[in-house]
Amino acid sequence: MKIFTRISSSLIICGILAAVLANYIILFHPSYTGTHEILFSQYDTVLVFGGGMESDGTMSDLQRLRVDKAVELYHEAKVSKLIMTGDDGAHRFNEVDAMMQYAIEHGVPETAVNVDPHGYNTYSSCYRASHEYQLESVIVVSQSFHLPRIVYFCSQQGIQTAYITADDPAYSALGNLWTMHIREMLARVKGVWQTQFTRPAPRMY
Repeated sequence: MKIFTRISSSLIICGILAAVLANYIILFHPSYTGTHEILFSQYDTVLVFGGGMESDGTMSDLQRLRVDKAVELYHEAKVSKLIMTGDDGAHRFNEVDAMMQYAIEHGVPETAVNVDPHGYNTYSSCYRASHEYQLESVIVVSQSFHLPRIVYFCSQQGIQTAYITADDPAYSALGNLWTMHIREMLARVKGVWQTQFTRPAPRMY
């Protein structure tokens, strides 16, 4: 029993240390913590990440905020292309078509909007941005809790990445404890494991 307890304790300690290290690597990665002044002349594309859909098939508040920010960048002539990356309906709801339609309804020409229908997770979206869409530089849009992992993934794929937040004051303080904090902390552990060790091909379904 004592041996079992010691092994269990050791595993728990190792897990905690791994979580702390992974979060440190992503939160303090130079690609995220470096100078954040964006020279828009270096970018022409904004990559917008799906943020979930409501049960009635409408976009979640977080997702709508992301698209709003991308539309704003387009109308300010800071970018000329939008790529919506997310679920195409294979898992739950069709995020990418909803995002594209929303942008078009808000004045972005259809010719300026593209979709990545297989961005089923953040890793896949960044991998495909590099390998499928051949992006060398991109502005990414999401909420603050999500951005460090996005920037880390994209930079690991060789993409020069700038970021813009799409925060809502209602979420900016504590936010949703699970989605914006605990789940994201665990996702960073998985993210470091993926980029440094397993390097999986992105999900296609």
